[in-house]
Amino acid sequence: TDEHRKAVHDSRIGPTRRLAELVARGPDRPSALISASAIGYYGYDRGEEILTETSARGDGFLADVVGDWEAATTPAAQAGVRVAQIRTGIVQSPRGGTRKLLRPLFTAGLGGRLGDGHQWLSWIGIDDLVEVYHRVLWDATLSGPVNAVAPQPVRNAEYTRILGDVLHRPTVLPVPPLGPRILLGRQGARELALANQRVGPEKLARAGHGFRQPELSQALRHLLGRTG
Repeated sequence: TDEHRKAVHDSRIGPTRRLAELVARGPDRPSALISASAIGYYGYDRGEEILTETSARGDGFLADVVGDWEAATTPAAQAGVRVAQIRTGIVQSPRGGTRKLLRPLFTAGLGGRLGDGHQWLSWIGIDDLVEVYHRVLWDATLSGPVNAVAPQPVRNAEYTRILGDVLHRPTVLPVPPLGPRILLGRQGARELALANQRVGPEKLARAGHGFRQPELSQALRHLLGRTG
């Protein structure tokens, strides 16, 4: 809805800009400002394109929000503070995000791919995300946008299969596009549930950053406590 879109936009841009302005004019400036961001910057469907931090901004509401969000840090950068924006992928955590929503369905044997399952899903485990923030906080060579995604994105159908294997549950019931549209609206389904973004962590790779769980199966087994 218009109201929800305004809340999403205002909750990110206004506070970030005020913090950046405060950092810029403070007598004892911090050495770095690390701001949250999102891979929504790249738009909701970039096909097979491998997206890096130098890729152009995409289309859609979320791309516009993230663009404005990152621009809100400009006052700090202009004041000479190192600024980094952590463009976060789909976070895997047992306590929130998509895992909290999907696990009950998959546990009940009702999980399945979304739509045709061909769309790319760029993910990251919560442990690795925390380490990315820590790395960017202290590594003065990292600035500007930094993609916080695991090095091996997967298609939605593969994600569904792997999660089903980890939980030892069938994944034979595909979710038609109408389902996400009912829950999220047409725009929400297109830009969230059915988004197609093949994003790579190029800056982190160049910095020699290592991931605890670079593979999805490994990450989900760790997060869900499944060793077999």
